Amino acid sequence: MDLATLKAFKSTEYEQAADGYRAIGDMAGAAKDTVDHQICAGIRNTLEGEAAKAALRELQELSKNFHYAQTECGLVSTALNGFAFDMAAAKRKLETALADARASGCTVGADGSVGYPAGGEEVDGKVPEGGTVTGTAGPMDPTASALERQAAGIHPNPNYGKALGFANRIAGALEEATDADAKWAPKLRALKADDDLVVSQRDWADAQADTGGVREAGQDYLGSLPRPPEGGSPKDNAEWWRGLSPEEQTAWMSAEPAVVGRLDGLPSAVRDEANRVVFNETRASMQMELDSIPKPPANEWTWITAGPYPSKVHTDEWMEWHRQYGDRYEQLNKSLKGMQSIQDRFDSTGVRGLPEAYLLGFSAEGNGRAVVANGNPDTADHQAVFVPGTTSNLGSIGGDINRMVNLWHVADDAADGKSVSTVTWLGYDAPQDIVKDSPFSHYANDGAPAFNRFMDGLEASHSGQSEPHRTAIGHSYGTTLIGSAARQGELNADDVILAGSPGVQVPKAEQMDVPEGHVWNEEADGDPVPDIGRFGHGGTDWDGPWTIPSDERFGAQQMTTDTEGHSDYWKESTESLWNQGQVVAGHGDNAKLEEPTNPSAYMR
Repeated sequence: MDLATLKAFKSTEYEQAADGYRAIGDMAGAAKDTVDHQICAGIRNTLEGEAAKAALRELQELSKNFHYAQTECGLVSTALNGFAFDMAAAKRKLETALADARASGCTVGADGSVGYPAGGEEVDGKVPEGGTVTGTAGPMDPTASALERQAAGIHPNPNYGKALGFANRIAGALEEATDADAKWAPKLRALKADDDLVVSQRDWADAQADTGGVREAGQDYLGSLPRPPEGGSPKDNAEWWRGLSPEEQTAWMSAEPAVVGRLDGLPSAVRDEANRVVFNETRASMQMELDSIPKPPANEWTWITAGPYPSKVHTDEWMEWHRQYGDRYEQLNKSLKGMQSIQDRFDSTGVRGLPEAYLLGFSAEGNGRAVVANGNPDTADHQAVFVPGTTSNLGSIGGDINRMVNLWHVADDAADGKSVSTVTWLGYDAPQDIVKDSPFSHYANDGAPAFNRFMDGLEASHSGQSEPHRTAIGHSYGTTLIGSAARQGELNADDVILAGSPGVQVPKAEQMDVPEGHVWNEEADGDPVPDIGRFGHGGTDWDGPWTIPSDERFGAQQMTTDTEGHSDYWKESTESLWNQGQVVAGHGDNAKLEEPTNPSAYMR
């Protein structure tokens, strides 16, 4: 980078180019939404047959192209703004140094050298002559720095030291600009797709690398932007996002999609866009990792004779494979299975009128996180948030998503034309073993604050004409989390539905933070989980005494159930599901209730 180039640099040219890429990205995003939410949804809702299926396949590929273009254009926009930011900082330093040099009577050469005039006390009747110095960029070692200061101090012309300072500042600015150019050039060159029309797993893996590269190179630029409030409430988060310019929103969305995607209070469309980038990039990297692992040996078992009878054991070959790859292989398969379930929900928009899906939270770390909404909760008149229970994780999320799909259909039918959004909230570490884990309350206690933030976030991001009606729904251990949320904070709900509950951490329905008569409970015949609560929790950390919501003294409205066992409360065409739909649609008065029982007849 030379002096003339940096002086002529115009950051506005790059900022305008960034605006252009952002506009293209916005258009690609709008096109993707049109394809997914209107064209594909319309085909699924009205057409059948092989031609319709073929059209959907082609349209889904087109949607992937638009989404990939949207993601990459956002990164290009952020990279250009980051480059302009870094170069503008270097140019400001240069311009300040040049102005200071001129004010001191110095001249600056085309190569950045600084000429200084004659000055100082006469020596042998002559004023010390002027001269020219060249600066040194970057920090000097202590010895060189000391020698430079000594030279400036003993030089007979005081202008020498001033000129040397100006020259060093100029050299430093040029070096900073050179470093910025060298840093950003490869990042920008990397932001291009291959020359085919298929958005592959490798393309999304490259996009993930691109995101990391732009984030790393743009630390100074991103650090200059307003940050999310530390420990802020959902309302604080919403105000922060609204206060950002379109350029700043794009920068955050592009460089930190995981941060944006998990902020309660932000618009659902924004969180969905951010989380889908994380989702696609994670899915691609995990699939590529899985593909790189050798498949399990075909000969997994063998027979050995130890004593009078042969025993079936794993082969040495399989045991060696499992030692190297087994745990990771299983984890990748489970996570990818869950991600396929989420993708299946995306691809079901329009089936029987099902609205678009919103991915309001996603992570594949640990047991995984996923928050999936049917319909936009920001505009819905009725919102319902479902918390699954023991054994829930990313790999098993499909069943929980389908439960809320079933509930959406029933509630939508009962909502008198008003809009409904049903949400699957796997935003906590659920117990993974019914014997070893579920008797302990810390899973609920640890997850409850996050649930309260999410519920508050639905209020902060709502943009409808009137306040929505909000229902919290828990199944099994999920009911315990909802009860813990009410105990630890203020549960932001109008109704609470509990199903198959082992206990909710409060002894009375009136402590669930909803109006009297708005706590509803279902217990199916043959469901063993409520009895676990009735008979105690095995001496674990569930501080008692507890009242099970199915028991009369708790004070919940006991809805009739026609399902059996622990897992069918959301089975299609059942009274159990119909009752819940009435509550979600604000028609709890229509729900069918059990006849009051003798208080002594608690155990079924």
